[in-house]
Amino acid sequence: MSRILFVTSSPRGAASLSTKVATALVDRLQAQSPGVVVRRDLAATPLPHIGEDFLAAQALPAEARSPAQQAALALSDTLVQELFAADTIVIASAMINFGLASTLKSWFDYLLRAGVTFRYDETGAHGLVTGKKVYLVEARGGVYSDGPAKPFDFQEPYLRHLLGFIGVTDVESIAVEGVAYGPDVAEKAVAGALDKVSTITARAA
Repeated sequence: MSRILFVTSSPRGAASLSTKVATALVDRLQAQSPGVVVRRDLAATPLPHIGEDFLAAQALPAEARSPAQQAALALSDTLVQELFAADTIVIASAMINFGLASTLKSWFDYLLRAGVTFRYDETGAHGLVTGKKVYLVEARGGVYSDGPAKPFDFQEPYLRHLLGFIGVTDVESIAVEGVAYGPDVAEKAVAGALDKVSTITARAA
């Protein structure tokens, strides 16, 4: 049975276009290969930013951790388990000031753990999260996939780098661009993204 981890992060709630398109994608994948969907809504239930307890806990043996340190690491463990358990990950990301929403950044901060999702050896870093398919659904007020604003896209390159660092290299992106240029442009952008969604085929379970 397939397992999808569906991560949303837009602060716009029901008005979010990244969530709208990503939901259509999850529905399509489910229709093709029914399975379990685990939803992680980072806007409705934001994660606390990592702090001293989380960082210190990783360097201490279990018996030496304080209750706060244990809780911080337990949250990370839950998120890491969700990631490893998924066959497919769908990430809906709204561009905020040229980059990620801070809620999505916090999710990655809890996931990137040496010895857990990546490791180092004499040849460098190696990702440990392999065999996953990731879809990035990215909503942007402007157009950043090409043209003069492309150098200011700190959303997709950063997402791909973080995913690649932990071993996830099978990444497909769906952009919903130019949505700040007016209702007609936004509607066209959503329609184009949904057209792309309609061509996607689920991986075999």
